[in-house]
Amino acid sequence: MCVCKKGFNLTETLVLKENFSYLTETLEKREKGKRFYMSKVVLELENVNKTFGKRKVIDNISLSVKEGEVYGFLGPNGSGKTTTIKMILNLIDRDSGIIKVNGYDTKKQFEKAMECIGGIVENPDMYRYMSGIDNLKLHARLRNIDKKRIDEVLKLVELNGRENDKVGKYSLGMKQRLGLALTLLHKPKVLILDEPTNGLDPAGIKKLRDILKEIAHKDGVAVFVSSHILAEMQQMCDKVAVLDNGKIVKVEEISETKEEATEHVELRVKNINKTIKILKEKFNLEAKTEKDAINILLPTENLPKVVKELAISDVEIKAVIPKSHTLEDIFFDATEKEKNKK
Repeated sequence: MCVCKKGFNLTETLVLKENFSYLTETLEKREKGKRFYMSKVVLELENVNKTFGKRKVIDNISLSVKEGEVYGFLGPNGSGKTTTIKMILNLIDRDSGIIKVNGYDTKKQFEKAMECIGGIVENPDMYRYMSGIDNLKLHARLRNIDKKRIDEVLKLVELNGRENDKVGKYSLGMKQRLGLALTLLHKPKVLILDEPTNGLDPAGIKKLRDILKEIAHKDGVAVFVSSHILAEMQQMCDKVAVLDNGKIVKVEEISETKEEATEHVELRVKNINKTIKILKEKFNLEAKTEKDAINILLPTENLPKVVKELAISDVEIKAVIPKSHTLEDIFFDATEKEKNKK
């Protein structure tokens, strides 16, 4: 339905109708729990460096995280993930570069920046002899937060019903979720988590993953999470940055739409050189050879065309094998390229 005021011309009427349709569609998506967020950057690092003694642990890294995005910070132990997180939270100084949270410089506008951020580095600090609810109430009083918000975060992290138990009796997963509730009390724009799934069993990991995705995709919080567990990051994140020896060597989107639109394929053929030439000339595809196989990345819809063209060109095809391009492939490809540069 479109309501028009007297005097609106046809163009204005169509614009109003289009805007109304967009608003209706947006509200319907929110109601159905689909991902909805704007594209505002709420965490930004620009040319950040950090040296301990003579060792450069962070080397000129830059990245940006948008609201509603789960951004993975992936790297092996000792690559600089925790150091970067501590600089974002202003727990240690950076040597140079700019870090902004919701547009506020963490050095020049420290208080405003920290109001917009919540974070857990390593293990969350709580009073073990107090109940979960009392820990939350204590933090809430410090920030003048009402009981309604406490109830909201308890429900969000699925601790309602166990909030009166002493924290000392909580499982590791429950402690992690209570720590998450504490960081969410003040409704931060950015949530920073350092290796949050460490020590959790598979059920605890899945529960935490589902909570973080809900916080991001429904509430629009930017979640910045570090880990060295590749499979877990693939399931949790919308985007990942690969950190190796203090440098970001790769930034990759992890999206269902991308996976559906493109496909990694292994071709096993008799005449490799001829096949590579056809792939380049006819389809502008770059091919990687591995022993007697050719690996290509192409739009899924083009695969039948490629196979048909090769057959017409008298290329003897032994096998066509679709291959899933995992985060593990991305990680090792990026780190190997960095090693080869040295």
